[in-house]
Amino acid sequence: MSRLNTVDPNNATGKAKDLLDAVKSKLGIVPNMTKVMANSPAVLESYLGFSGALSHGLLDAQTREQIALAVSQDNRCDYCLSAHTAIGKMVGLTPHQAFESRKGNGTTPRITAALVFAKRVGETHGQISESDLTAVRDAGFNDGEIAEIIAHVALNVFTNYFNIATEVDIDFPKVSSSEVA
Repeated sequence: MSRLNTVDPNNATGKAKDLLDAVKSKLGIVPNMTKVMANSPAVLESYLGFSGALSHGLLDAQTREQIALAVSQDNRCDYCLSAHTAIGKMVGLTPHQAFESRKGNGTTPRITAALVFAKRVGETHGQISESDLTAVRDAGFNDGEIAEIIAHVALNVFTNYFNIATEVDIDFPKVSSSEVA
């Protein structure tokens, strides 16, 4: 059970209702994470704005989901692993590809370089080395794409920490971080 209240979209009012209605309209469901974030409409709005802006960026949906899986594994966030495994499937990742992404193994050498870089950003708390940056550039990523990889790490750290701290009930097929050594 979540450590913070779960806002029922049917009983929500004001800004929280508007935001939860928008989530339902876009996804067809209202995930528990957004119901808990709705305790503070500012938190939910910031999450929706950040993730929405990045969804229109340079990185494709599969790459974004692979980054989310790698970061969520490192942070041991079972809620996000469960959600991004399900979303990954919707954007064309196989279960094996989703599992390998959690370990930093992408669907191509280029994507593997992005995942390794994303994991380095998280491991070093942004204190990446020049060789980390050179490696991702050498894999073919331009500065805009690199900026987005870093932004996706930040977005996923936010949702990982939020879900871990509040113990949001997992409402996707459950995936456990303990499955990867």
